[in-house]
Amino acid sequence: MNRHAAAAIAALGLAVGNAVAQRPRDTTHITRPDSARATGALEGVIVRAVRANGTAPMAQTTVDSRTVQRRSFAQEIPLMLQGTTPSLTAHAESGTNWGYSYMRLRGIDQSRINLSIDGIPLNDPEDQVFYFANLADLSASVQSVQVQRGVGTTGTGTASFAGSVNFETKPVFGVRRFAAAEMQAGSFGAQRVMLEANTGLLRAGFASSVRLSALRTNSPRNHAGVRGISGLAQVGWLGTRDLVKLMLLAGRLRDTLSYLAVPEADLRRDRAINPLSPDELDAFSQNLVALSHTRQLGTGVQYATTLYRIGANGNYDVRFDSATVGNYGLDFSWYGVTSAMNVRRGVLGLSTGVNANIYSRDHAEYFKPDLVNTSYLNTGHKRDVSAFTKVSLVRGPITYFADLQVRHAVFRYTPDSAGGFGSVEPSISWTFINPKVGATWAVFPSTNVFASIGRTTREPTRSDLLAGNDNVSRATLDDLGGLRRVEPERVTSTETGVRWRGADVQLELNVFRMDFRNEIARIGALSSLGAELRSNVGASVRQGVELDLRWRPSPSLTLTTVGSLSHNRIRSYVDSSGTSPVVRRNVPPLLTPSVTATQRADWRATRWLDLGVEARYQGQSHLRNDGDRALTLPSFVVLDALLRVPFRSNDVSVRATNLGNSMRYGSGYAVDGVPNYFILPPRSVFVTVRLATR
Repeated sequence: MNRHAAAAIAALGLAVGNAVAQRPRDTTHITRPDSARATGALEGVIVRAVRANGTAPMAQTTVDSRTVQRRSFAQEIPLMLQGTTPSLTAHAESGTNWGYSYMRLRGIDQSRINLSIDGIPLNDPEDQVFYFANLADLSASVQSVQVQRGVGTTGTGTASFAGSVNFETKPVFGVRRFAAAEMQAGSFGAQRVMLEANTGLLRAGFASSVRLSALRTNSPRNHAGVRGISGLAQVGWLGTRDLVKLMLLAGRLRDTLSYLAVPEADLRRDRAINPLSPDELDAFSQNLVALSHTRQLGTGVQYATTLYRIGANGNYDVRFDSATVGNYGLDFSWYGVTSAMNVRRGVLGLSTGVNANIYSRDHAEYFKPDLVNTSYLNTGHKRDVSAFTKVSLVRGPITYFADLQVRHAVFRYTPDSAGGFGSVEPSISWTFINPKVGATWAVFPSTNVFASIGRTTREPTRSDLLAGNDNVSRATLDDLGGLRRVEPERVTSTETGVRWRGADVQLELNVFRMDFRNEIARIGALSSLGAELRSNVGASVRQGVELDLRWRPSPSLTLTTVGSLSHNRIRSYVDSSGTSPVVRRNVPPLLTPSVTATQRADWRATRWLDLGVEARYQGQSHLRNDGDRALTLPSFVVLDALLRVPFRSNDVSVRATNLGNSMRYGSGYAVDGVPNYFILPPRSVFVTVRLATR
């Protein structure tokens, strides 16, 4: 994944899945407070479209609003989610809780995880990445999060390969009028202010909400500070059978870069080392706007359409030597439309929809101090059209499920005028058919057994096609073999499990197997711009068992255990990262720990005191796909704690992270046979005060 070659890109889309809302009888009924469930059902159609329901035959975890509120202190989303779902790991480059952070599912990197917010895709079409750093304090606008592991159900945007993560924003409708403010201070000079408000449903059927945040922090790594602002505004109108909503999400990030890891020997002397210089800066902004319309056509029939436009721009520095600093600019625009219809008739559920979008992004290189004349300027274009159909059928205690997506994507490269291409614009296209089938058996009212199998194929990214280069000449592209240097990758995912929902116990235990062909994986080398190079590694497999257990031994105490055990192997591939090709056989894939475990205890001690403690363990993993035991990421344990004092609508929270001050590492890579690491955030404390009025 190219960590810093693009601004974080958010795209808006809409797809309606199997969801049913009761048709309101009249406008008066809708505007009453007791109709919050009806209005929420209509507003939530988009989210339910891309999410799996609780009985779907998919491995899934939904993080509810209470858990989000308890865990969040505006840290990056991947760091907030770690410990909530099996097989999810995360790290931040800065060594603190802000800055560029990334998650992995079952050891598979974030560029192959489908990300969406309210059903709106977030993955950039060119490089399929998303940088949460550009949307500071996003969790303050999040109502819930669903994480699907494995191929999951069809969503919007890039194909779900390792899994999907869907965010649901706080609702506009069904909420009473309120205003709130949060002030936060903590370790490493962390400061944050957040303001939010909702008008509630007005007499004319209108409602609106807004959230504004600003934060800044230094870092335990030298000159790795972060400055970020963001906002989310929504305004909607609710009629008898219609809902129209306009959403605007915008953010801006400024930081000093820290995307390079450090050799362990150097970290033993000084954990604050940052190989990048203080004048290597990063500034990106993004904004997206979406206008959506949902209509209740009849009982059990809903139709939805959204139009979206996204724009973003920014630049980052790369110092080549003491006298040369390159500045790389990115500017993109993205237009799209999504339409879908959902039908529920007795035991049959049907959802069908289409999505089409056009995207282009300019790539430019300058050399400071000249930020006017470019060294090169090229443009990547991406067009994507997809259609899906989902069907569910209930037969006695068994619910059958089928999902089929057909997707066609085209990438076209407009080269720099000095690249030797003449009037030629290289292009490549792909067509994919992604099927999924499964069934859930209600053995008892509280117990379900499920099984599913699905296949997903996805195209390589621009960075994969161009071997990490931001600009290529015709000669270079010919040496790479054209745009077919990396072939599409495919995974077949099998999920089998059991869910038990008792009065005081909730359990999900699933066994998975993921068989890959032509998996696109990191080869342990970096491009001249610091991008991690990847190539196809042939056949590989990830298989294991995952546990998600919640037990309430008393009304005030909840104990949670989340964990995974897995066996992961690349069967055979040709490693070309060295001076001569080497055949690797039966080696573990990098950054894929075979053991992860989290134990959490949440105790509402009194009406005025809320306590929590969480211990997370991540087992050892490899830094290269070669099985070299000298090049590993050591196992680690971190301990976090929460003390919260609520009073009326207000509260004061004290959060402590890494109480044991573990000196291990969150992630890393190997260069020339030497392990390089990103440090874990050291022991830190954050105090948040929330004041609210209704």
